[in-house]
Amino acid sequence: MNQWPAFDLSATLSTLASLLLAFLLGALIGFERQVRQRTAGLRTNTLVAVGAAVFVDLAVRFHALYGGSPSPLQVIAYVVSGIGFLGAGAIMKEGANVSGLNTAATLWGSAAVGACAGSGMLPEAIIATLFVLASNTLLRPVVNYIDRHPVAEHASEATYYVYAICQREVQADVRERMQELLDAANYP
Repeated sequence: MNQWPAFDLSATLSTLASLLLAFLLGALIGFERQVRQRTAGLRTNTLVAVGAAVFVDLAVRFHALYGGSPSPLQVIAYVVSGIGFLGAGAIMKEGANVSGLNTAATLWGSAAVGACAGSGMLPEAIIATLFVLASNTLLRPVVNYIDRHPVAEHASEATYYVYAICQREVQADVRERMQELLDAANYP
């Protein structure tokens, strides 16, 4: 590994095709996110897809030239965990509300598209892109419908905590009486 690898035009063209496809498909996913004014839009999704493709392509080429470690599967695993870290930065919590989960999942999908493109699985990259886009567009009306028609309150589940402050010597009696009252009211 002390010398430069010989220039291989076909491998370089293969890399170019993989990165170009990752760029276009990542941009397609990002365009949909940008139109919807989401945190991770056109550039972010494109960069995630291209970055994943570069790392996986590099691992495939390295493995083909030198064998051994790291294998392309190891690099894909690192891409997956790295994108998980990036996606975590897109998730925001304000009180009981959590936002950015779909953005984080979309970034994960873009990385999968890039990993497919980088490993030379070009048709699979296109199929993955279609599924990511379908998840973000075709399921939106279903989500909106569900959100507009919440579950009836009597059919939903709730958890209650009851605290009773009493003297230690009557604790067992108080607990038993509370259980009797809850059973009489048909609470599980």
